[in-house]
Amino acid sequence: MPEDAEAIAAFGYELGLLKRIRRTGWWHAGVRDPESVAEHTMRTAQLAALIAAEEGADPARAAFLALWHDTQETRTGDLPHTAAAYLAKPEPRRITADQTERLPDRSRNMVRAAVDEYESRQTLEALCAKDADKLEMLLQAIEYRDIGVSRVDGWIDSARKDLRTETSRRIAEAAVTLSPLVWRDR
Repeated sequence: MPEDAEAIAAFGYELGLLKRIRRTGWWHAGVRDPESVAEHTMRTAQLAALIAAEEGADPARAAFLALWHDTQETRTGDLPHTAAAYLAKPEPRRITADQTERLPDRSRNMVRAAVDEYESRQTLEALCAKDADKLEMLLQAIEYRDIGVSRVDGWIDSARKDLRTETSRRIAEAAVTLSPLVWRDR
């Protein structure tokens, strides 16, 4: 159906906004040009796969859930935690339902199921994806600190506190002791 192809193309354009939407909380720390939501999402999905592999979960599924975890930000932007006192938290499932309303059934159901699983946190893959989200933030904070942004300890502490899997906790413990350039020496 031509309408189906048009709906997927339109959603593809909407998803492209994630490449331009900045992670706004980093502005509070003094980062002039913070990472985009898409950049955050890519490393989150990669970390989710690695965490899932170590936890005995399905790496592909965990990465897939992470891939969809922030797509709602095309409609809301990236809201820093300081907005919570003034705004009701947007319901990701509702936003996803609106975003996917015109998609063909299979595509719509696939995206909605992924967002629901991620938000429900009832599967090991969803827990790995959520931990990857937090761990990615921790790594990013350490990278920003390494280039001179000094006010990132709150992000690091917050991420460490919220990790649920043993693998993620071990990775976080290692990350806070390593230089972001340690990979170059291997």
